[in-house]
Amino acid sequence: MKVAPIKTPEVVKRMFPNYVWDMPSGEKTIYLTFDDGPTPEITEWTLDILKQFDAKATFFCIGDNIKKYPEIFHKVLDEEHRIGNHTFNHLKGWKTETEDYLENTLKAQQIIDTESDQIGLSKTSLLAPKLFRPPYGKIKPSQTERLLAQDYKIIMWDVISYDWDKDISKEQCLEYVTSKAKDGSIVVFHDSVKANRNMSYVLPKVLEHFKQMGYTFKSL
Repeated sequence: MKVAPIKTPEVVKRMFPNYVWDMPSGEKTIYLTFDDGPTPEITEWTLDILKQFDAKATFFCIGDNIKKYPEIFHKVLDEEHRIGNHTFNHLKGWKTETEDYLENTLKAQQIIDTESDQIGLSKTSLLAPKLFRPPYGKIKPSQTERLLAQDYKIIMWDVISYDWDKDISKEQCLEYVTSKAKDGSIVVFHDSVKANRNMSYVLPKVLEHFKQMGYTFKSL
C-alpha cells in the first residue's frame, strides 16, 4: 500500500533543502539506488544485471547485512559501485532517540569502513563523501542536524519504485519508474528478499528502456 507519492513533489524538495532529492545534469543521467542489502538472494544478481548494461549504481547497505555477508559487500565494491549507509538495523528515525540513531548509524559506518579497508578501498571515491539514506525516509530534524555535522550527505529520492509492496504488480512497478524517471532522477529499488519478485522483473526492463532513450546510469 503506497503511503508516499511515486514521484517526490517539488514542494517537498523545496521544504527540505538539506536533503539530496535529484541531480539534474542535462545529460540524460539516472541514478539507480538499492537499499537494504547486501543479501545473497538478489544482490549478486543485481550486480550481474548492472554489468550487462554498463551501469553504475549506489547501494545503501545495512550494517548488520554487511557483517553477515562481507563477501557480497566486497563484490559491490570490486565492481565499483558507490556505497551508502542505511543504519545498522534499519531503524525508523521517527521512533528512535537521536543519540541511539546516531550510534546505530556510526556502528554501520564502522563496518563499512572496516570491510572496505580490508580490500584497500577505504579512502576511494566509492566511499567519500559519506552518503546516508534514512530507512523509510523517516528522520527527525535533530538526527539530520547531527548527521550533517558528521559530514554525511543525506540522500532521499525523486522516484520510488515500491518494488517491495506485495500489492503492487511487477507491471505496475515497471510503469512507475519508466513513466516518472527523467534526467537527474534518483530512483529507489531494494536488493532485498521482499522486493525480489518485482525488482527482478523490473530492473532489466528499466535499464533497457532508458538505454534505448540515450540515458546512462551513474552512481551518486
